[in-house]
Amino acid sequence: MMRHPALFPALLALLVATGISSLATGPMALNWGSLTRLSQTEQLVLLHIRLPRTLLCLAVGATLAMCGAVMQGLFRNPLADPGIIGVSSGAALGAALSMVLLAPLSATLPAWLGAGLTSFMAFGGGLITTLVIYRLSRTPQGTSVSVLLLAGVAIGALAGGVLGLMNYLADNETLRDLALWQMGSLAQSSVPQLLLVCATAFILLLLLSRQATALNALALGEAEARHLGIEVQRLKRQLVLITALAVGICVAAVGIIGFVGLVVPHLVRLISGPDHRSLLPLSALLGAWLLLLADMLARTLAAPAEMPVGIVTALLGAPFFLWLLLKQKRGTGLA
Repeated sequence: MMRHPALFPALLALLVATGISSLATGPMALNWGSLTRLSQTEQLVLLHIRLPRTLLCLAVGATLAMCGAVMQGLFRNPLADPGIIGVSSGAALGAALSMVLLAPLSATLPAWLGAGLTSFMAFGGGLITTLVIYRLSRTPQGTSVSVLLLAGVAIGALAGGVLGLMNYLADNETLRDLALWQMGSLAQSSVPQLLLVCATAFILLLLLSRQATALNALALGEAEARHLGIEVQRLKRQLVLITALAVGICVAAVGIIGFVGLVVPHLVRLISGPDHRSLLPLSALLGAWLLLLADMLARTLAAPAEMPVGIVTALLGAPFFLWLLLKQKRGTGLA
């Protein structure tokens, strides 16, 4: 099942250590040697700012990485990613429409329901985008990579144009929120968002783990999967719906964070193999760790100011994506 059985506990230990470091990282240094004697201000910073942010970071990173692994399995292509093929852009567009055009309605709703409205709109945008891209990229021979990428570029451009219009229509406060949100930021984390994203990550892992064997069969080809008793079309509909919902919730909570779903599953596949029974949980762990590391860099590189975490993941992920393209161009094959 797993090439390296020690990989899971090693990643888990690394994640715990990085999480502890994240709690201590920031403008106010916490003295862990006197953890039981933290001042009231330090306790407030730890429990109400850094702990929720760290947990949100872990949940978002795990969710995006698992969604990337599923989309790569669904399209049978390692270049598939919620950001690269435009799913994140579609979810962002839905959330932006909610934040700007439905702001009067959200103001009359409870906080948790207002956040739910934005998540629902983001889910709708991500779902529509996923369905369009899936239909466009289908060919009798399988998924067309060129159509996949071009469709993602086109949808990203369209979403960018409408997002620009939303920026023009927004007031000053909403405009600032939109600007930070489009670059991906964990600074505005709230308890309702944290609970929603954590629940999403947990449920996603449970649901996708049940489909791991079916994803392995789908990797052999649709015809082979049908011979093995897999209801391919039903499986695809379920996976599209689940990933669109999860990506939409993450985008609504923290904005656009790219490349996590591209880089993490590919690295895990290179190390532990393509078996989704191990690929999914390992991707969740590595995705959580990578986004946590990126968030720590975002908080420290420009201190005392804070850099949007989406910028850090883009700087880390873009060269990796170019390497993947060059590798595929040379015809060496991808794991």
